[in-house]
Amino acid sequence: MIPRKIALLTDSCADLPPALAAENQIHVVPLRILCADGEYADGVDIRNDGVYARLRAGELPQTSLPAGEDIGRALKAIADAGYDGVIAVMLSSGLSGTYNLARIIAEECRGRLEVRVYDSLSASLGLGMTLLQLAEDIRNGMGWEELTERRVPQLIRGSHPFFSVDTLEYLQKGGRIGKITATAGTLLQIKPILTFAADGQLQSVAKVRGRNQVKDKLVELTVQACAGHRRYNLAVANGGDPEGMELVRQKLTAALPDYDHIWEGEIDGTLSVYIGEGVLGAAVQILD
Repeated sequence: MIPRKIALLTDSCADLPPALAAENQIHVVPLRILCADGEYADGVDIRNDGVYARLRAGELPQTSLPAGEDIGRALKAIADAGYDGVIAVMLSSGLSGTYNLARIIAEECRGRLEVRVYDSLSASLGLGMTLLQLAEDIRNGMGWEELTERRVPQLIRGSHPFFSVDTLEYLQKGGRIGKITATAGTLLQIKPILTFAADGQLQSVAKVRGRNQVKDKLVELTVQACAGHRRYNLAVANGGDPEGMELVRQKLTAALPDYDHIWEGEIDGTLSVYIGEGVLGAAVQILD
């Protein structure tokens, strides 16, 4: 049977503000953050500011997959609400086992729900804007086969997020880069610009010196990724720097004024464990 009523599912690394997720009927399961004083659910009882406070105090929290029962409960709630199809787009498998966990639990729902689980090969902006565009596609009447066979892969392939890291300290502490590289970068005020490689892992695509150059480089990379396409969505994000994000937004919309949508959000607690405070992000999603 082809599903007629379609729900969307993702995880907290989509960085969707709760009101925006609710407005678009996107179900979100939280990743877990393990702190010295206990375990927290990302976006539920801890957010990025709570992570920043712990990092400033010298604590380095750890992150963990969503609880399997949280995914199970979300799928049950979706089925109880009368949906018969679910499109789940999850945090990159290059960063987390969340996608594989969701796939396993989705198998257990066979018979009651038709569930398709996708690896976003991304996070934050790239993941969130995919869900928001899919929500619009569903409202506009796009059917199950079109969505699952063509649209989701197209949006994943066409989403290009970029973000800056203000300090390399937490990437080094988390084992992502070497200590010498982190120290040299801090002393020279070098700010790497990161994106996602084809396998969904983080990769550095540029390095600039100082925060002012960060904003211009984010816009430059996003324009390059747009590559002359005529239909696209934009997104911006920040982690502890809303004023910087507004400047990026102004520069980005001036450079790419013909967007269908522009969305904004805050970097979630999970990613903040590894990239710290002062993060800025920009993204384009190709639609044509």
